[in-house]
Amino acid sequence: MSETQALLFTPLKLRSLTLANRIVVSPMCQYAAEHGQAGDWHLMHVGNLAVSGPGMLIMEMTDVEARGRITPNCLGLWNDAQTDGLKRIVDFCKGHSNTALALQLGHAGRKASSLPPWAGRRPLGLDEGGWQAVAASAIPLADGLPTPHALTLNEIHDLVDAFAASTRRAFEAGFDALELHAAHGYLLHQFLSPLSNTRDDDYGGSLENRMRFTLEVFDAMRAAWPAERPLGVRLSATDWLPGGWDMQQTLVLAQALAVRGCDWLDVSSSGISPQAKVNVEPGYQVPFAQRVREHTGVTTIAVGMITEPEQAEAILAAGQADLVALARGMLYDPRWAWHAAERLGGSVNYPDQYLRCRPWVRNDVFGERGSGMR
Repeated sequence: MSETQALLFTPLKLRSLTLANRIVVSPMCQYAAEHGQAGDWHLMHVGNLAVSGPGMLIMEMTDVEARGRITPNCLGLWNDAQTDGLKRIVDFCKGHSNTALALQLGHAGRKASSLPPWAGRRPLGLDEGGWQAVAASAIPLADGLPTPHALTLNEIHDLVDAFAASTRRAFEAGFDALELHAAHGYLLHQFLSPLSNTRDDDYGGSLENRMRFTLEVFDAMRAAWPAERPLGVRLSATDWLPGGWDMQQTLVLAQALAVRGCDWLDVSSSGISPQAKVNVEPGYQVPFAQRVREHTGVTTIAVGMITEPEQAEAILAAGQADLVALARGMLYDPRWAWHAAERLGGSVNYPDQYLRCRPWVRNDVFGERGSGMR
């Protein structure tokens, strides 16, 4: 495949930000923070992925308040120390790569105060360092799990302000872009889904009311974020459950976000309940992204078991999405972008320290092609 045919390695412009290619590293929780602050693990993890040439890397869900953390070791952005910890990572990545750095802001809601996956995800009691989780309504995630506190109107308004404050801190840390997490059963999704939102005030009942919190948060973030920098949203297109959030509601929300200046929609699914029966197979969520793209015209990211370069290229060639995102595939092969460029005949950045490993110059004198580009 020639370079002109490899859509995966063509640039894409988002406001003033130009991505070098269409490969996105999905946000992946690491459960490695101390008091919400990024440390050496994050520097290694994010830096390792950034120098490998993706167009954009979205850092893991970073919480706007302490009770929004999934676990005690989740990232946060509500104080100066956390801002400084993230700035260290951004500065490193920008010094060694041309990858755009984005941060995902969110709040776990009723999924908060638990152990990490490798420890079983069980809820943490107050006597174990846990805390009272909050949600749209006092409905537990599943039978036998703790009942969350239903947010009051004042608490909702305070959270809108918290998202705006974290947005300003993200700018101080130097991020190129932001993503609002409204998917995977976390707090904003809990307001969107009828399965988790039974409120009878302005934030519950009708679709308009259930969308209100997400749209208020987006508006507050957009107002606090520089106009020239892009802001996207991750959505769950469906709960995969009867009576839940579905594709038709997603399209209404997506259009409302488009009108407000949303720069991309990162289309995933599920997360609201462990009872969901998801038909998982390669590319299983790509049709959701395609419908959102066709309905709104907004730049769209496809996710979900996209593992092969040819698969990613086919998604772009068919007009199903504008960008493709990988998570587990990047963990398994952090050099995925390099290998994809080799297979598709694309151009991708290599740091100077790694130039000698490029397959087409392995026998050349080190540094002969100092640009790092194929």
